[in-house]
Amino acid sequence: MNPKKLLIPVLAFGVVLGIYLSARSRFLSQLPASGAALAPDFSLPSVAGGRLALSAYRGKVVLLDFWATWCDPCRDQIPRFVDLQTKFGNRGFQIIGVSMDDGPEPVLDFYQRFKMNYPVVMGNAKIGELYGGVLGLPIAFLVGRDGRIYAKHTGATDISVFEKEILNLLQNSAPSNQSGW
Repeated sequence: MNPKKLLIPVLAFGVVLGIYLSARSRFLSQLPASGAALAPDFSLPSVAGGRLALSAYRGKVVLLDFWATWCDPCRDQIPRFVDLQTKFGNRGFQIIGVSMDDGPEPVLDFYQRFKMNYPVVMGNAKIGELYGGVLGLPIAFLVGRDGRIYAKHTGATDISVFEKEILNLLQNSAPSNQSGW
């Protein structure tokens, strides 16, 4: 095989890897001594209208779900997230969906069809970068009442894993004066 033919793919992979590692490095540099990074605050357009700010949910346990309507594992997970929101919403838990679709039209249709009972915002490359690079979907972050990220799940994750982590954070954390956002 001609080594020159390999040069372009190898260089392209190197550039993508460099971008990913740079974003990840910026994200991990936020890690405090406790090991849990502060969740970056954001204000994004909601599919229901207006804007949603993560800081409005201070004091709650938040599951940030990065997803898209075209993502099959995302589509499979959403009905289970609807169930989690129903089950734990009155205990200080809130899911926020961050759609990485190109536009709001398919998202609003999906939102209504799946009877999503939690807010969904339109994500973008900047929010993806703030959260360490969203290179695949779904990606979910579990944020404690103190505004720190306690878990990250990439890819389809069994709902029982989320349920255990949510229960743990609801039972073992209280709002703190030293929180993020």
